[in-house]
Amino acid sequence: MTRVLVVEDDPRLVRALKINLQARKFDVEEAPDGGSALRLAAARKPDVIVLDLGLPDMDGIEVIKGVRGWSRVPILVLSARHTSEEKIRALDAGADDYVTKPFSMDELLARLRAATRRQEAPEASRADEIAVVTTDEFTVDLVAKKVRRGERTVRLTPTEWHLLEILLTHPGRLITQGRLLLEVWGPTYSENTNYLRVYMAQLRRKLEADPSHPRYLITEPGMGYRFEP
Repeated sequence: MTRVLVVEDDPRLVRALKINLQARKFDVEEAPDGGSALRLAAARKPDVIVLDLGLPDMDGIEVIKGVRGWSRVPILVLSARHTSEEKIRALDAGADDYVTKPFSMDELLARLRAATRRQEAPEASRADEIAVVTTDEFTVDLVAKKVRRGERTVRLTPTEWHLLEILLTHPGRLITQGRLLLEVWGPTYSENTNYLRVYMAQLRRKLEADPSHPRYLITEPGMGYRFEP
């Protein structure tokens, strides 16, 4: 049974989450504040954490950083903070996903299932999936550094390749603009989001069937990009 740690100080929301999660065979534990969350996360080793950022004793960002010091457990932020800046702070701190309140329970459950699927995949399978990524439109061999569309080899520039590699090795996960700029271009280019737009447009032209309506290389406006397998 998948163990979920719900970190939330609103008892009504906690009750609603517990009812819905337990009905779907999740094992639910709750923490009303950050200190309790960190203690329970260390003691109980949950499979996924659902975290509110507005906690009574500390900011939820500090909880993310605390957990990330020793664990890669998926962290799904559930917060009323809806600005791009707040989302980017949480994702850069190590959150895996971000859902804003008010939210659809169906959406939350879908995000939880996706997070646990990624976490539960056997290490050998994950390694195989990351070594060669295959979609209906293209195949990428990350070891040989080759990209094909059907029978045709697709040539990528070193910068295009670096961007694609980061996205493909984190399937389903939003990678922030700041992280991509830092890893691909370095710290002096942290504000040059136009670089990302240009290079992502080039990748889509080379890989997507309909670059103006991408299926795989998805933009999260104001935040970053994700590869949807």
